[in-house]
Amino acid sequence: MKLTLLGTSSGADGCPALYATDRGTYVVQGKLIHDQEAIASLVDVRDDEFYVEIPANLFDFARKPE
Repeated sequence: MKLTLLGTSSGADGCPALYATDRGTYVVQGKLIHDQEAIASLVDVRDDEFYVEIPANLFDFARKPE
């Protein structure tokens, strides 16, 4: 999978960031969620999935993958 960085609102620490893939999907880099109440609210999280938190302004970088 090839990733293209669309944008980051992190400054120098590398997180959060939004990437487009060459498969027409996105990859989000964010902080791990540790809040057990929030985790309990997630639905259908499979063994090969995970959850991260990002700020809403990261979506300013979203665009349809080419």
